[in-house]
Amino acid sequence: MKNQIKSNKKNELAKATFISKVTELENIMLATDSPLIAKGNSDMFPLKHTFADGIYVREMKMERGGLVIGKIHKHEHVWFLLSGEIEVATETGTERYIAPCYVVAPSGTKRVLRAMQDSVFVNIHANPTNTRDIDELESNYICNSFSEYDKYKLLK
Repeated sequence: MKNQIKSNKKNELAKATFISKVTELENIMLATDSPLIAKGNSDMFPLKHTFADGIYVREMKMERGGLVIGKIHKHEHVWFLLSGEIEVATETGTERYIAPCYVVAPSGTKRVLRAMQDSVFVNIHANPTNTRDIDELESNYICNSFSEYDKYKLLK
């Protein structure tokens, strides 16, 4: 039992450290006026939105060397790497993915993605109201901070 407690504390510390460092990096990136920092849809990371009955598909193209700090998703969802190769860092570690592949992403996770090659990355979300309003969809699926996510989880 002691080993399990130590392990859990170690994991919690690693998660807190990751969250702190990624939040700091994201804030620095968002505060810069550099044309190399994309904030949302851009020529560097163009987004394509596709809809089917009850489903929202969000596709992002990433150029080799591109870095993306993802949002915190409220719900578990599936993402696909259709082409290319990416490295994904989360609080649980770093993984490299080579297309084609897919992953079930847990809720409450923030990811840092780095494109090792030109890549196409796709998120799939439920869309029970069939809205096509991107702002509404993002409001339904995304938290802007871990404290916002913690509040969301309490209200759920």
